[in-house]
Amino acid sequence: MIRNPIAWPNGARCACAITFDVDADSLIHMARPQDSHRRLYPISMGRYDPNVGVPRILETYRRLGLKQSFFIPGWVVETYPHMVDAILEGGHEIGLHGYLHEDPSEQDSVEQAYWFERSLEVCRKATGQNPRGYRAPVYNVTPEVIDLAIRHGLTYDSSMMADDLPYLVKSEQGALIEIPVHWGSDDWPPFAHYPEIGYMMPVMSPERGLESSFAEFEAQYAVGGLWVGIWHPFLTGRLARWRVVESWLEQVLSRGDVWFAPLEEIAAHLAHLRASGAWEPMVEPARPYPGPLLEGYRK
Repeated sequence: MIRNPIAWPNGARCACAITFDVDADSLIHMARPQDSHRRLYPISMGRYDPNVGVPRILETYRRLGLKQSFFIPGWVVETYPHMVDAILEGGHEIGLHGYLHEDPSEQDSVEQAYWFERSLEVCRKATGQNPRGYRAPVYNVTPEVIDLAIRHGLTYDSSMMADDLPYLVKSEQGALIEIPVHWGSDDWPPFAHYPEIGYMMPVMSPERGLESSFAEFEAQYAVGGLWVGIWHPFLTGRLARWRVVESWLEQVLSRGDVWFAPLEEIAAHLAHLRASGAWEPMVEPARPYPGPLLEGYRK
């Protein structure tokens, strides 16, 4: 059913990581920079992250003994230090997620380097260490950002979708482990309703909205794979939805054969397997194409 199965620690059947993109109110400031400071509704929606969503999630993790990953824009790290401290005190991972949730694919190489390195410095200062992982805002990682991540000593990216299981992304700078994502396990499509950034979809019930993520997990569990949830505290951290997640977590943990770990630990495990020859990942180029496919094209 899947190529290249991975042996997980302690004989676990499946690996699992719930990763939260903690965007807070960076989204409105990025989308409406001229007057975002006056838009109290979207600001308040974003501030649900540090005020309510993240504390609720951390309490569940503490109760269940879980350590997981949080990807946080640099501006959010600077603006909500108490939230960052609470995440770190719980033993969780903090990864890079841009500075103000800017889209790297809309920037030139100089701009990409500036914002990547600015967010990197913020993360280093807040955590006391070099981050291991990166997730691009709106998944729009670029070849230039992959090179920056390799150059600055990161070990993995989690923005791409070329396989069911982790693989290697290779450039002239070196290589990164890619821990793939997919919209099927992202809570944005079923739960986000955000007119200011052009997203106006019907909001699903908690059970129906989480159904896709849980189905993706069961598929990975069946074949011994890795499931990665890509969620947002101001969406899935809301009360009714998180009650559904808590029940699901308790049920999954009761199986006794699922390895929950932050992505940095999963990436370290994969690097060890690769170094020992126990796992040979698929390799994808960081630059699949040298330039625009239709460069020079004229109608």
